[in-house]
Amino acid sequence: MVYFPPSFVTLAASLFFSAPAVAHPGHDIAEEIAERAAYLASDSYIGLSHCAETLKSRQAALISYRKAMVQHLRTKRGIVKRDFEEVLNTDHHSNASVTPDSPDDVVFAGNASCILQAEATEGPYWVSGEYVRQDITDGNPGVPFTFDVQVIDTRTCEPISQVALEAWHCNSTGVYGGVVAGGNGNTADASNINNTMFRGIQFSNENGILQFDTTFPGHYSGRTTHIHVLAHVNSTINEQNQTLTGGHVSHVGQLFFDQKLITDVDTVEPYITNAQKLTLNADDGIFAQEAATSDPVLNYVYLGDSVEEGLFAWITVGINPTAVTTPRAAVNFGEGGGVANPGGGGGPGGPPPSGGFPGGPRPTSTAAPSSTVV
Repeated sequence: MVYFPPSFVTLAASLFFSAPAVAHPGHDIAEEIAERAAYLASDSYIGLSHCAETLKSRQAALISYRKAMVQHLRTKRGIVKRDFEEVLNTDHHSNASVTPDSPDDVVFAGNASCILQAEATEGPYWVSGEYVRQDITDGNPGVPFTFDVQVIDTRTCEPISQVALEAWHCNSTGVYGGVVAGGNGNTADASNINNTMFRGIQFSNENGILQFDTTFPGHYSGRTTHIHVLAHVNSTINEQNQTLTGGHVSHVGQLFFDQKLITDVDTVEPYITNAQKLTLNADDGIFAQEAATSDPVLNYVYLGDSVEEGLFAWITVGINPTAVTTPRAAVNFGEGGGVANPGGGGGPGGPPPSGGFPGGPRPTSTAAPSSTVV
């Protein structure tokens, strides 16, 4: 994990302010950076540094859980591995200092204090009305990727249960499902507004942990590889259609990856067909801004001998559940399908990227929320 000092953040923001916004056509990245900077400088921002001892006290249980989850995923995918400890201690994760002799509490240490940022922007391609579901792939190809998020209350340092965390990201060639907009795939295909690929919601359990099954996200011009997340508090499930009802949105944020992992994934199909320019972590203003105050990078291990066999990742995030923010949806999805929101993100502008998007229309039903996370 590379730390960016505040001076670098200031420089990164100035570069974004002085240059045209090229990512997410119709969305001003400079505005998003400015809003995040204002939040970080406000009295509302509470980091997780004061939670260090509390988080450390839970480390043994989390390490045991993560080791068991890796074994479960390998068995599920039929991956036969060499010695378990040897694999786990190989440098297949975000801690670059790990060696084959590193103990479990180093390999599986993952209480990196990523802070979801209240009153920040959600990016241009948030779609309201998504399903509560663990598997968000909709059958689309890519490197199998399962990731855990543990949600911590920044006021108490304790896990929060029943937080409905929403996650969304682009596909292997840098295209988002659910939005038809210039710069986002083939704009002639109006069916993409009903495409739910790589979007979903999961509730945190009594340990604050929730899990998604997806594929590793691709990239698009102007942004490094990332996953968007948004926290709903006091929401419940509408059992008729497996969507959320009630509650409020408390926080939004983004999760990131080691540059080495991104590079490794980009060498395999279908990522290798992505013709959009790759933006490095070091050149991404939002990454720099978040990395200056916390560690927003997911810890991870390979499930097999190569990245194609899949990845398991995890991160701890902190939120203030009493905060309230009103996100702007690019599309509102309901019983009649997706309806573009003129006041939301994802507006027109810019040429479409060369990447296409697989996948079809929104499925008519989904499975009940998974209970596999313990």
